[in-house]
Amino acid sequence: MEEKKFDVQSLIGFFLIGGLLIWMLYNNSFENSDTEDKKDTIEQVETVPQEATTPQKEVASHEMDSMARARVQESLGTFGYSATLPSATNKTTKLSNDILDLSIDNKGGYISEARITKFKTYDSIPVYLIKDGNASLNLSFTTSDGRVINTKDMYFEPSLTESGNNQVLSMKLKVSESEYLEYVYVMKPGEYMLDFSIRSQGLRDVINSSNDVNLNWNLKGYRHSKSISYENRYTELAWEYEDGEDDYLGQGEMKDDEADDVTWIAFKQHFFSSILLTDTPFAKGKFVSKNLVEDEEIDTIYTKEFATSLPLELKGGELNYNMNWYYGPTDYKILNDYDRNLDEVVPLGWGIFGWINKYVFIPFFAFLSGVLPSYGLAIIVMTIVVRIVLSPVTYKSYLSQAKMKILRPEMNEINEKYKDNAMKKQQETMKLQSKAGASPLSGCLPALMQIPVFYALFQFFPSAFQLRQKGFLWADDLSSYDTIAELPFTIPFYGDHVSLFPILASIAIFIYMMMTTGQTMQNNQQPGMPNMKFIMYLSPIMMLFFFNNYASGLSLYYFTSNLITIGIMLVIKYVIIDEEKIHAKIQENKKKPKKQGKFARKMQEMMEQAEQQKNAKK
Repeated sequence: MEEKKFDVQSLIGFFLIGGLLIWMLYNNSFENSDTEDKKDTIEQVETVPQEATTPQKEVASHEMDSMARARVQESLGTFGYSATLPSATNKTTKLSNDILDLSIDNKGGYISEARITKFKTYDSIPVYLIKDGNASLNLSFTTSDGRVINTKDMYFEPSLTESGNNQVLSMKLKVSESEYLEYVYVMKPGEYMLDFSIRSQGLRDVINSSNDVNLNWNLKGYRHSKSISYENRYTELAWEYEDGEDDYLGQGEMKDDEADDVTWIAFKQHFFSSILLTDTPFAKGKFVSKNLVEDEEIDTIYTKEFATSLPLELKGGELNYNMNWYYGPTDYKILNDYDRNLDEVVPLGWGIFGWINKYVFIPFFAFLSGVLPSYGLAIIVMTIVVRIVLSPVTYKSYLSQAKMKILRPEMNEINEKYKDNAMKKQQETMKLQSKAGASPLSGCLPALMQIPVFYALFQFFPSAFQLRQKGFLWADDLSSYDTIAELPFTIPFYGDHVSLFPILASIAIFIYMMMTTGQTMQNNQQPGMPNMKFIMYLSPIMMLFFFNNYASGLSLYYFTSNLITIGIMLVIKYVIIDEEKIHAKIQENKKKPKKQGKFARKMQEMMEQAEQQKNAKK
């Protein structure tokens, strides 16, 4: 029998193989239960040099896969299978059309980047709704063996295909090759809206159906506008519930609410929105909004942080939800065209105010902006038309003021005669006004009739996406404030800049109030009555401060509106109204027996009864 000789090369090979195995085991000993570290271990195993193809190394690699898989499965159970696949890396898959670019991460299976390609921010950088981890989508559930699974920490396997002109991305979180949780994204050409579905296959015995399956969606809204405080004022969380009702959280440091049968949730960032819609209503939704802007000089990146929690219902132990994602402009026309009640995301006002905007101002402004060379001119022309339409109301109001001015001397006589008897003074004043056909209410009512129009426009201009980054005269963006001077300091409630349109609007309001309030204002105020002079000066100052940071398009509207109103009133005063004729008509009315209305008669009877009771007590 031949004696075996000592083989130096075999010894060297043995030591090399042993050293390599020890090196791999040493690195593997630092592995923890976090799937990111598992991914690194898997990558290290896969990067064994190709020339190491000896049977011993193949065995070692096989043993290493088994050890990694065992440790992962110890932490994640059956879902540990997904972490052993080649897709368990931080790679992304791109979906894009001509208006929207998306990146979907393997880890979590959700969008890690959403860019709207046709628009820029105020400082000319791309508009991102999602970037650098500001958003997350997580499905949280319990497995049959008691483990809590959070999909945001798990690795999905991507598969990108095409269906006609549509891009279809399947993201599968696998338990085995035939058992998985799947997200499906379908991007269509020229659409901000994606089809999105969540479904499971073969997980009936994996997911514990006795515990809730919760869908959690979070997002921190990026700043996109020049004034972060102004943008934040129109940044809010809204939702639809109970077959067409809608609501929103509004402003505040921290707001929360709940609703049943939720069909969509919108994270609105003023002019851009992220919206999740579902065909199968969520049984309940919980919503939270947190304000992230405490100091405009310091907090310059994010506006608000939104969070929503939605329970998903298992049917036969499986998930099956058809949904949609919308990442795009908060544009009334675009949202309204989807016929999903998404126009409610645009804050046009409630009741009659919203009705006026939807059916009058939005289509009319769209027509004007389509035929005129600039949006500023469209605002001016629309303002002119509105003021002309309301001119009969202005005429009624001014006519009432003229009548009251003519009656002022006689009313002063009544005030002096009955200065010690307030009840009798009121009775005689009402008789005089009734006989003359004049009443303070006849001047107030026309003004009240204009309030729905003014408030509707107040809601319309800050929400008009068409005005975004559209310039006019010295204003470079009609959706933001105009600036003619930068201040080296910040004035509380005013800002660090000077806007010209609010100054012009304030001057116009002051002149208008001088022509209206000024002509009926008494130098000696009656006890208990507001100081009209103070109000006359305060209103323009409030306008100046309040609108300095508002959209310049709104200030342009108020400036133009008050200029036109002043012009109309001058025409009424000097061309249409003849005060001598009005005085003669009043004197003629006073001679005629005046038939009182039921309300006026009742009021006079009550006042007479009160007077009699007062005299009886004396």
